[in-house]
Amino acid sequence: MEKAFISSRVITNTSDSIRMQERLAIFLALIAGYIDATGLNQWKTYVSFMSGNTTSLGAAISTGKSVVVFTSTAVIISFLIGIYAGTCLSLSKRNKNPILIFYLVSGILIFYSIIDYFYIINNGISISIVGFAMGLMNTIVTSVGNQKVNTDFVTGTLNSFARNTAMLTMTEDKAEKEEYQSNVVHLLLLWTGFLSGAFTAPFLLDYFGKWTLMIPAFLLMICGILISKINAKN
Repeated sequence: MEKAFISSRVITNTSDSIRMQERLAIFLALIAGYIDATGLNQWKTYVSFMSGNTTSLGAAISTGKSVVVFTSTAVIISFLIGIYAGTCLSLSKRNKNPILIFYLVSGILIFYSIIDYFYIINNGISISIVGFAMGLMNTIVTSVGNQKVNTDFVTGTLNSFARNTAMLTMTEDKAEKEEYQSNVVHLLLLWTGFLSGAFTAPFLLDYFGKWTLMIPAFLLMICGILISKINAKN
């Protein structure tokens, strides 16, 4: 079943596939960090970091903050639905285009940005739409080589980074050292990508305003087109 996941379908099986998976994962992490920081600045809610939203939800329930309860619940549910939908698409035999989710996420962000420019969209609807798109995007790359990764949030990335670092320092086996060292580098670059995206978002948000999500939308579309061309050549 795992062979049907997009992480193994987006990139053709070549000797450089792991390197390409790594680059794609870093790119998606950068996009996720950018969109998550945008959500935090615009709506005071994470759109991909569900651990933070779960903490906010629990605290809001105990303190009676109904607005936070609503927004946190909405984004968590939307994110889960996005992952469910993306996974079903990747497993579907009818889906002949492994790049489809790139275009879906890009289309959602473009459509949302255009509507939001002309009309005032409720915060709950906004975070639900973007949260769903982030859930979809999280299913594009699920591993780099043998290392499982999450491109939309970094809690698991940091956990895996620390664990692989510990195993690297403890093992005496040369092959295991090489594997753990490779994993450590992949995970560190993934975290750096997310951090860079989050760092960039506030600056571009001030400049582009309501059009700020068009930037990741077009980047995802271009990335999907490039991967399609690479796959066609192979």
